[in-house]
Amino acid sequence: MNSALDKIPGQERIKQILNNFLQSKCIPHAFLFSGIDGIGKDNAALQFAKALVSIGISDESEKALRLIGQLQEPYIKFIIPLPRGKNETDTSSPTEKLSQDEIDLLREQIEIKAKNPFHKISIPKANLIKINSIRDIKKFLSMDYNELGYRFVIISDAHLMNEEAQNALLKSLEEPPERVIFILTTPYISKLRSTILSRCWRINFDPLSEDEIVNILTNYFEINKTLSNEVAPFAMGSVQYALNLIDMNVHNLKEKTVSILRYSFGRKFNSAFEELNSVMTDQSMVNFPILIGMIITWLNDIQKYKLDIKKYHFKDHQETLEKFISKFPNVDLSDITSRLDRLSNLPRNNINPSLLSASLIFELTSVVLINQ
Repeated sequence: MNSALDKIPGQERIKQILNNFLQSKCIPHAFLFSGIDGIGKDNAALQFAKALVSIGISDESEKALRLIGQLQEPYIKFIIPLPRGKNETDTSSPTEKLSQDEIDLLREQIEIKAKNPFHKISIPKANLIKINSIRDIKKFLSMDYNELGYRFVIISDAHLMNEEAQNALLKSLEEPPERVIFILTTPYISKLRSTILSRCWRINFDPLSEDEIVNILTNYFEINKTLSNEVAPFAMGSVQYALNLIDMNVHNLKEKTVSILRYSFGRKFNSAFEELNSVMTDQSMVNFPILIGMIITWLNDIQKYKLDIKKYHFKDHQETLEKFISKFPNVDLSDITSRLDRLSNLPRNNINPSLLSASLIFELTSVVLINQ
């Protein structure tokens, strides 16, 4: 297997698919890398680009490998969401109307991304991939660099293109220059137009294993192994999810999760509200789905306990599992997980946080009420 592909942690199935393309030398002009956030789609795009240009090592390919690693043109056009600048129009270049502070932050974030491809670029008010950025692809494509071999357009979080931006991209996808490869990455393919999907070779990535998450956290983010091992079982296969849990103090969050469950099952509503509010604070839009993920993990542990599967995520709280099963031996958890999943998506619709808390406590209380 190509050495660049070996730098993709996990994703053995994906690496084999990409390696097959390399060996066949029949490369589609556009790929769509899909799958949840934090599983290495951007990194895979960069490593695949390096793998392509490294075939037949030469002085030129050595330069290409270096510039691709730095996310620099003319070998790579790396497109991300950007804020809209003051007095910006659709004819402005993507960055010309940004403030100097925004440009400095953008440069800093790109440098971090180049060193750590698992880094999630974060720029305030960068909520969309602008039409300006997509139109700028035409300039990239129009430059005569035939001697360079392969060049790449990587669009990270491609679902953040609005309708106008997607229409503009479609024109480039319909008539791509030779040896220019488009790679779109996204966790939300449903937000992309069917005409774009139909022009891309779609590859769906897998969640990472716990060991792979631990290795990425320690090697790319310099997080100590003890903390990495504690958070990995709750990370849902995602490095980004693991980092969010670390930011929230995963150990404290586990304790809060157990308390919320105890109070809800015991119908101590005020106490349950207080614990919920201490977790959500001003970050409810982010924290609420994470909290629900922790609760679902605890409920899954109940199922494991009933099936005598010993590998619990909440292994420090095994007594709570035992007490719950003892009190509710015939509890049916078949529907609660899907209901909680639906509830976790409500914050995106600007639902009032207090209503979210009440709904969550109601769902948890209903589990024990129907089993009494």
